[in-house]
Amino acid sequence: MKEAPFVSIIIPCYNEQEGINEAYRRVTAALQGDWNNGHEILFINDGSKDATLDILKQLAKSDSQIKLLSLSRNFGHQAAVGAGIAHCKGDVAIILDADLQDPPELFAQMVEVYRQNPCNVVFGVRKERKGETLFKRITARMFYRLLNWLAGMDLNTDTGDFRLIDRKVIDAFNGFNEKNKYIRGIISWMGFKQIPMHYNRDARLHGKTKYTLKKMLNLAGIAMFYFSKKPLKASLTLGFISILVGIALTIWVLYVQLGGGYTVPGWASTIITIIFFGGVQLLTIGVVGEYIGNILDEVKNRPEYIIDEKINF
Repeated sequence: MKEAPFVSIIIPCYNEQEGINEAYRRVTAALQGDWNNGHEILFINDGSKDATLDILKQLAKSDSQIKLLSLSRNFGHQAAVGAGIAHCKGDVAIILDADLQDPPELFAQMVEVYRQNPCNVVFGVRKERKGETLFKRITARMFYRLLNWLAGMDLNTDTGDFRLIDRKVIDAFNGFNEKNKYIRGIISWMGFKQIPMHYNRDARLHGKTKYTLKKMLNLAGIAMFYFSKKPLKASLTLGFISILVGIALTIWVLYVQLGGGYTVPGWASTIITIIFFGGVQLLTIGVVGEYIGNILDEVKNRPEYIIDEKINF
C-alpha cells in the first residue's frame, strides 16, 4: 500500500455565494482522519459577480490551509480547474465542483482506492444522477458515446471532472500548452493506470447550474474538434456523396430530355439539388471554420487565464 499522501482539493467557483460556506464545512470535515498526510484546499474564484470572493477571503483569513486564486474575469470552468492543477502542491489532487453534487465524503474512499492499487488516476463514474432532467441525462449519455466514436478511444463515459490524479499526472498535465482544454478528455488521453470508482451523484444544494446549454455546447465543441479529425473526414465523405447525387440527377435529367419527356422550367428538383449542395457546402465550411478557429486561438498564444489575486500562497 502507498503511504498516505498530502492532498490538494481543487474547487472552481463561479457565483457560489449561497453554498460556499457549506462546501468549505463539508470539505474540511471530509479531510479529517489519518488517510491523508496533510492537505490544502485551493479555491479558484472564476470571476464571480456576487459575494463569492468576499466569502472566500474571509475563509482564507481564518484557515491558512485555504489557498485562494482569484482570476481577473470569468475564463470558464476548465480554465479555473487548470489554474488549480498548475498551482497545487499535493502528492495527489482531487477536483471537486463547489455545488457539492459530487460528495466530499468520498475523498477518503477515493484515496484508499489509489493507495491500494497500482494506479495514477481514480475517476468517479456516476451510477445515479439526482436532480438532473431527463433531457440532461439523455444528451450526456449520447454526447459521451459520440465523443468516444469521434476520438477513436475510450474517454470514460458518464464521468465528470470529479477525480483523483497523482503527481505524475499533474506534472504531465501542466506540460500541455493547449488554450482550450477538455480536462477529463486530456487526462483519459494521457493513459497511465486509471481506475473507476462508482458513486451516486447528488442534486445541487443551492442556486442554479452554471453550465447553461450554451456552455455545454461550447464544451462539447472543444471536446469534439480538439480530439478528432473525423468531422473533417465526414465533410469529405458528404462532398463525395453530393457529387454522386449530382451525377445521378444529371443522368436522369438527360434521360428525360432525350427520351422526349416533359420538363417544366423551374422544376422542383432543381431547387432540391441547390438546397442539397448548398447545405453540404455550408456544413463543410462550418466544420473547417471550427478547426481554423481553434488554430487561431492557439496561434495567438494568449494565456488561458489571468490571476488577479493570490492569497495564502
